[in-house]
Amino acid sequence: MRNHTTRTAAGLGAALSLLLLSACAAEGDASGSASESPSGSASADEHEAPDATEVQARTPRVAVTYDGGVLVLDAQSLEPVGDIELEGFNRLNPAGDERHLMVSTAGQFQALDLGTWADAHGDHSHYWTTEPSLTDVAYDAAEPGHVVVHEGRTALFDDGTGVVRVLDSEHVADADAAAREYTTPSAHHGVAVELTDDTLVVSEGNEDARTGIRVLDGDDKEIAASDECPGVHGEAVAADEAVVIGCEDGAVVYADGEITKVEAPDAYGRIGNQAGTEASPIVLGDYKTDKDAELERPTRISLIDTRNGELELVELPSSYTFRSLARGDDGEALVLGTDGQVHVIDPESAKVTKSIPVIDEWEEPIEWQEPRPAILALDGSVYVTDPATDSIHAVDVETGEVWESAEIGVTPNELSGVTGGEAHSH
Repeated sequence: MRNHTTRTAAGLGAALSLLLLSACAAEGDASGSASESPSGSASADEHEAPDATEVQARTPRVAVTYDGGVLVLDAQSLEPVGDIELEGFNRLNPAGDERHLMVSTAGQFQALDLGTWADAHGDHSHYWTTEPSLTDVAYDAAEPGHVVVHEGRTALFDDGTGVVRVLDSEHVADADAAAREYTTPSAHHGVAVELTDDTLVVSEGNEDARTGIRVLDGDDKEIAASDECPGVHGEAVAADEAVVIGCEDGAVVYADGEITKVEAPDAYGRIGNQAGTEASPIVLGDYKTDKDAELERPTRISLIDTRNGELELVELPSSYTFRSLARGDDGEALVLGTDGQVHVIDPESAKVTKSIPVIDEWEEPIEWQEPRPAILALDGSVYVTDPATDSIHAVDVETGEVWESAEIGVTPNELSGVTGGEAHSH
């Protein structure tokens, strides 16, 4: 995890920005203005971004949704840098370019500019900030669903039509961004991820049931398939591009050209939310066993080893929710419990190595749209929201220190962020 010296240096970058401009002049597109929307978007007005300021270093930013908008915070100070009014229940997804988020709004995925980015200039980069803004770049979606970012590609899944759009992450907010498009045989609440060899892993199902996955080559020709994944939900990519898809009886893993079924130890053992990282071959997942529960509050998490298809369950001191899972810089599994602690799990030993108190105890609300604490791992730190106190906390997992806290004046719901660094190219 990042140390306090690094955090301080990044924070000073913004303050010293005007004194540290290099001899390299600002490029004409430094303001980062987004132009017209992609074809078929809900808006075609030109979006004008405010003037940009060059800063010394990357400037990570965090965004939280609340009832009526999205609040953007500086990740170092936790001070607000922007407040975007936006009606409705809005969902946040990383866009993949470390500058924008994709907001799932009514009838579209819309690019939200957090106003921090990097321009690569050969052997060095220039860093910029501007006021956050909601751009006019939007992609039609009858029911905007999952957004998956992997190795420089961003996949958007439209649950209402089954249309999958895959874009280069570094161009996701460009008006004329080219997209690979594929439509599933039937519309369903699904997910898709594209790998570096253009293989597309996509869920299979219809409005009544989700049953498995299909794997397509770069020409959309099927190269593998499985119907052994009832209730498909969620995905994660582990080391060596192993893809894990959750099922109601375990999971399926696609790796090295083959699909492997991972059986749950219970007849109903639902894994519907996962967190993966290139730093580990093991994927963290939730685990539920009561099919008929109005709301199950699980106390066990799952660890799926993509190397051998084995699943191990770990008992925690408390329950958790679908917004409780994250991964640390070194591959640690992180779970925010209803006991208010961040539980750190070594995925190889399947042991809880540390529990860090952050907020007071809380209870998961019945309705999944209702605010509940959320966790985000970003740029070496971990962020935890607390709707009960309208606050956010920054945690150093390595030391166990809560190094910054702030009351933000709104009740936080969804949580995401960007590093303000260079986009990963495909």
